[in-house]
Amino acid sequence: MTPATEFCAELGQQLRVDSIRASAAAGSGHPTSSMSAADLIAVLLHGHLRIDFNHPDDPNRDHLIFSKGHASPLYYSMLKAAGSINDAELLTFRKLHSRLEGHPTPRIPPTDVATGSLGQGLPIGVGLAIAARDLERLPYRVWVLCGDSELAEGSIWEAFQHAGWAKLENLIAILDINRLGQTRETMLGWDMDGYRRRIEAFGWRVIEVDGHDVDQIDDAYSAAEEPDGRPTAILARTKKGRGVMAVEDLPGKHGKPLDDPEAAIAELGGQRDLRVLPAAPPADLIPHRFDAVAGTELPRWELGEQVATREAYGAALAALASMRGDVVALDGEVSNSSGSAQFIEAHPDRYFEMFIAEQQLVAATVGIGTRGWVAYASTFAAFLSRAYDFVRMAAVSRASLRLVGSHAGVSIGEDGPSQMALEDMASLRAVHGSAVLHPSDANQTAQLVAAMADRSGITYLRTLRGKTEVLTDPDEPIRIGGSRQVQLSGSGDDLLIIACGITVDQAHRAGTELTEQGYAVRVLDCYSVKPIDAESVQSFAAATRAVITVEDHWPEGGLGDAVLDALAELPDHPPVRKLAVRELPGSGTPEELLHEAGIDAAGIIDAARELVGSLDGARS
Repeated sequence: MTPATEFCAELGQQLRVDSIRASAAAGSGHPTSSMSAADLIAVLLHGHLRIDFNHPDDPNRDHLIFSKGHASPLYYSMLKAAGSINDAELLTFRKLHSRLEGHPTPRIPPTDVATGSLGQGLPIGVGLAIAARDLERLPYRVWVLCGDSELAEGSIWEAFQHAGWAKLENLIAILDINRLGQTRETMLGWDMDGYRRRIEAFGWRVIEVDGHDVDQIDDAYSAAEEPDGRPTAILARTKKGRGVMAVEDLPGKHGKPLDDPEAAIAELGGQRDLRVLPAAPPADLIPHRFDAVAGTELPRWELGEQVATREAYGAALAALASMRGDVVALDGEVSNSSGSAQFIEAHPDRYFEMFIAEQQLVAATVGIGTRGWVAYASTFAAFLSRAYDFVRMAAVSRASLRLVGSHAGVSIGEDGPSQMALEDMASLRAVHGSAVLHPSDANQTAQLVAAMADRSGITYLRTLRGKTEVLTDPDEPIRIGGSRQVQLSGSGDDLLIIACGITVDQAHRAGTELTEQGYAVRVLDCYSVKPIDAESVQSFAAATRAVITVEDHWPEGGLGDAVLDALAELPDHPPVRKLAVRELPGSGTPEELLHEAGIDAAGIIDAARELVGSLDGARS
């Protein structure tokens, strides 16, 4: 045994021991899942991962994603071996206010993303690998540790497919095949040939190893570092709980500390205090950046023009990318519908087609965003729901994610309910720290697209298939958290109508007709649904007798509920009637469907008369 082999074998044992100790101190955790991959990480850390843990922001460093995030005791044990944390912090694992959470998050450098939800690490790794090769043009590698249980997740295979198609030779997946899941054996168990055939079918190079033979692992990593035009999968057969007979390769031991940690530590040869200095990243390489074009401005439209907000999105994003060299676009193979085709024409080297794979679309956007790129992802709003878990986890990652969903609501018309996003504002409002924007015209859209670039967190822009009238002057300031008054008829209003998106046109028409009939009406365009302009909503509501909200969305969780949340802070507020889509729609023209839902001008007028009439009746 060479000194390097002996060191890696001992380091693997140290990582097992520390995984046991951390879980024992916490009284919970996943030590057996950590123990199976300990040798894989020991060899990676000792000779192949190019990183200076004291400088996690080095743009040239390699990236390691623990897709099997429950193996966090192993991850934190690795950080201790590298000197990034000390033993005292290791033993704070899972404690209140500790950086060492139950599953890794970016609270502890150099963690790029949170990976507690299985199946996310490899798709995000695809995004990082794209950023390295196609955007930054740097030689860093992306290593992803995957467990075999998560290989049942469809998102993993979206990643295998895309990485193989894109020939991401800087992406290396380390597959810890330990056979046992949480409750039983995995689908394939130790059928290594079955895994190999599946992965090779997607265009990957596969290298099979004994996951506890450090020399085999070292040789496999060295081979993976030699590019051959394909991503590489290291297919490692391992044993869960390796090295401790009380748990090794036994079912029912998942997700719990060992019953006798001291005996297990003794069986592994006791505590060690080995330190590792990983290989240094390449020095003095500068990430590529794209030049801005001086004098470029956002597009402008004249009042009264008819423009679809999806088209305004594409035009604005293309212009923004000329103004800023850090803007990137991704789409789910609907660019001619979402509007991003305009971006492709203007900036083909900053556009990435993710095809009909919405989980991979959002994951790649997150991965690219970790490198500081301002990435926008667009598809039909209805289909973003497939990637909702990736959005939720992006918030846990403290990621900045810009999502654009087109073809929202019944106003898309004949395509029918499978294509109509009617729950998207509710689901995105529920994400921590999110913003939900639904502009009603092109000039609003352009300004909001630009504002999204500078906002941290999850931002969702809802756009429309059909054209709407431009009611916003191009010089009028539009901001996240703002609103605009469309119509005002004096003081002591009878009615406040609050709308967004397609219903602003309808509310404007209704307000005009109601005014002609003698009602005093205000119309407020709440293009920012979250954060809503609570100050304007509250002040206008306080000066009116009744409020109607109108939205092309289910009644749950959208604009109406956002307004009610704002009004809940008032000690007394006028009655609120929510107009929304309440019955499952079918196919029809946009006009027919808006009318059937009661959210067109006629429906608003009817509701206004009834609501104000009931107040007059109560007064008399």
